[in-house]
Amino acid sequence: MIFNKKILLAAAGVIFAAILFNWALHNGAAAAASLSYLSGLLAPFVLGGVIAFIMNVPMRAIELRLFPQNPKLQKLRRPLAWLLTLLTLMLVILLVVVIVIPQLIQTLRLISEQAMQLVVHARQYLEMMPDKMDAIFPELETTLKDFGVNISSISRQMADMLQNLSGLIVSGVSILNSILNGMVTLFIGFVFSVYLLFGKERLSRQAKRVIYAMCSLSRADKIVEVARLSNRTFSNFITGQCLEACILGILFFICMLLFRLPYATLTSVLVGVTALVPIFGAFIGCICSMLFIALSNPMQALGFLALFLVLQQFEGNIIYPRVVGSSVGLPAIWVLVAITLGGSLFGVMGMLVSVPLCSVAYAVCRSLVNDRLSAKDIPSEKWQN
Repeated sequence: MIFNKKILLAAAGVIFAAILFNWALHNGAAAAASLSYLSGLLAPFVLGGVIAFIMNVPMRAIELRLFPQNPKLQKLRRPLAWLLTLLTLMLVILLVVVIVIPQLIQTLRLISEQAMQLVVHARQYLEMMPDKMDAIFPELETTLKDFGVNISSISRQMADMLQNLSGLIVSGVSILNSILNGMVTLFIGFVFSVYLLFGKERLSRQAKRVIYAMCSLSRADKIVEVARLSNRTFSNFITGQCLEACILGILFFICMLLFRLPYATLTSVLVGVTALVPIFGAFIGCICSMLFIALSNPMQALGFLALFLVLQQFEGNIIYPRVVGSSVGLPAIWVLVAITLGGSLFGVMGMLVSVPLCSVAYAVCRSLVNDRLSAKDIPSEKWQN
């Protein structure tokens, strides 16, 4: 009877999935709208979970070191740890903004000054040839007419574009609405993260209670083991990447000061922030930094490129293995595959999440393979050679 019940439940699940898949195939627009609506509903809670997980890494370390031998102050450990973590993160963000924004303003001012100089030079050049300009414009108009281009029609089209300012206003209102929705989502996610952080033990017990109630003992043990492995892998990845990014940013700052390269502060912060994305992040920071430096001195931009290549080799061969080390537990070739696939499917967020996620999958597959080999009693000589 139990066996038949399991078969019926499995068959019902397969039939329901087939019906749902068939409906999605024949109603693509409605399915996409439903997924978009569902993702919008779940977005604050997913964001809250991400915020809670990131904050839990430093918060847990701070909480273990607050009043370890004072039982009277045990209840204050978590609120104080949460407050210190929040203040630390806000201070880091504030420092990045204070450092980057003035440098960006200065760079944009330099770009505008150079653009104005180009305009002045072009105007002076045109004023030196008034006679030639009178001859050029009629020829230009005749040439455009030969190609079927009417200057008067272009002027009318530009006037029509200026009259369609109502469309721009509607677009501005839509952008403002998106910003407000994003702020509401961020606020709800932040509040949800507070509930998660202050009740994580109770939520963990409830989740394990449901797992052990719905699954067999062996399967429940495996699910809990995978969950612990995921938590440990993601925590180690966040800690290692943040520490590596800080070290790389400090190295760039010191070396750029020694070689008297411009925008040392902006470049070091930019490279450090983009280095949070494994492998490709530092190269993105290098390209952006080279553009800033090239506005000041193109030759110094080439010098920065040489410095970046040297520090990148030092970081990849010495810093990354020692700081991150084997905390992620994923071979280098699979790291490259994970980042490439994650970035292609889900953008920057996919590049960040793909490495620890693939590390968990790699560890689970390795455990399954080892268990199968042990169950079959296959000697290691069969697969090592």
